[in-house]
Amino acid sequence: MHPGYLSNAYLVADEEGGVALYVDSGAPLEPLQRAANDWSVQPELILRTHAHADHVEHEGELGLPVKTDGVEVGGLRVEALPTPGHSDDMVAFVVNGEAVFTGDTLFKDSVGGGNLEQVRRSVMDVLMKLPPETRVLPGHTDETTIGREWEENPFVRVWRGVEPEGSDSVRVSGEEATLIVWSPDYDGGGKAWVRFADGRDAIVGGSRVQRG
Repeated sequence: MHPGYLSNAYLVADEEGGVALYVDSGAPLEPLQRAANDWSVQPELILRTHAHADHVEHEGELGLPVKTDGVEVGGLRVEALPTPGHSDDMVAFVVNGEAVFTGDTLFKDSVGGGNLEQVRRSVMDVLMKLPPETRVLPGHTDETTIGREWEENPFVRVWRGVEPEGSDSVRVSGEEATLIVWSPDYDGGGKAWVRFADGRDAIVGGSRVQRG
């Protein structure tokens, strides 16, 4: 994990002595390179979830092909799922039907900022359709599962209709709004879905929200 960005990078191998791939490259790569040596695997490419700087910082250093679509590498079968919202180029990668690398679309207890309706569709119509046991390996901090997020993620629970929208009055960067959803977030600051007086909805960082 990057000490500043708190972004993740991953190394995935098919077996010891086999082949491997990276998912994103924004975190320090030394631990992953040591793992590649320990496993005696040869990384062949990088899967890029999206092109924001905190996910591609070390891409050039690796000198490997970059993929944003489906691919097979040795015993690894990768399906690419477009999940726009946080960025137009966001892609989630499902590897061997067991794990999904969600970039900045879905986190433990939270979702990515950006276009709210696009994020909602990407989470509910794409990621939540995966089997509940699917491991979720997000672009920042902790691993989770699709099943856990279906049951416990505050955004997902409101989108499912099992929790009501909130009604607390708040101010967002000085503008009056209603707090629809509040969730923890990977940086400790929280994430909020707010509705402004003119009807606009937005997902914003918790540091922009003033209560009371």
